[in-house]
Amino acid sequence: MAGRRGLNFGPLIRPAQLLAQLGEPDCCIVDVRHQLADVGYGERAYGEAHLPGAFFLHCDRDLSGPLNGRNGRHPLPDPKVLAGRLAALGIDRQTRVVAYDDGNGMIASRLWWLLRWLGHDAVAVLDGGWAAWCRAGGALSRERPSAVPGDFQPHLRSWTVDVDDVLAGLGSADRRLIDARAADRFRGENETIDPVAGHIPGARNRFFGDNLAADGCFKPAPELAAEWRAQLAGGAPAAVVHYCGSGVSACQNILAMEVAGLPGSRLYGGSWSEWCADPARPVER
Repeated sequence: MAGRRGLNFGPLIRPAQLLAQLGEPDCCIVDVRHQLADVGYGERAYGEAHLPGAFFLHCDRDLSGPLNGRNGRHPLPDPKVLAGRLAALGIDRQTRVVAYDDGNGMIASRLWWLLRWLGHDAVAVLDGGWAAWCRAGGALSRERPSAVPGDFQPHLRSWTVDVDDVLAGLGSADRRLIDARAADRFRGENETIDPVAGHIPGARNRFFGDNLAADGCFKPAPELAAEWRAQLAGGAPAAVVHYCGSGVSACQNILAMEVAGLPGSRLYGGSWSEWCADPARPVER
């Protein structure tokens, strides 16, 4: 999407591009730093320093729905509840949203995907995140901004599949299941997060970290396109369903496909943590 003054806006935005838009009233920056092993980390880090004007959203409380023991570790939030939270930050249909984190774009990609799922296309992930901003000499602040509430009305897109759909599609030649977890967890080794090791039968592995270059920024679009076309082995992007441990890092794979010019894939939000909660569902190792 083309932003104002000809700046490239979305799905990624470079620190220099964001610097040029900093402080504009229709640009909202959201800090979503988070650590699975320390759920209070993001708020502490935000309180110590954040990008000027940035608001904070929490991965567990804001970008996920309530847990019931069967719906995974980060179930998708209720669209209306999330829309209300976004409106409270001053976001409306005219707002350009920039999300950033300090963890390979994983959480920022979750917010990017959620906004687009709700029908809001004017959203970008800060390429390289916190580290790239600091390398570029971007300003930091401890001031917590205030917002005039916006009017965010969700227009939900059919970009998800549920556990029953995944189960029904097992073995289908028309379905490409892509698991975003590290290769050892995909193989069923070194599982320390979920109670069952392994993966959904027939899935292929594409570790989300493989979308990034050594500097933590996304690889160039042509390189990502070549890698993802090899991963899909002739399959269409619309046939792809992404999952991971809890439905968060899979969003980074969706973002990478978008950067590569391969849009149209979907998300299994419950992911492995939901799948393995029922021992009747098959497991492959």
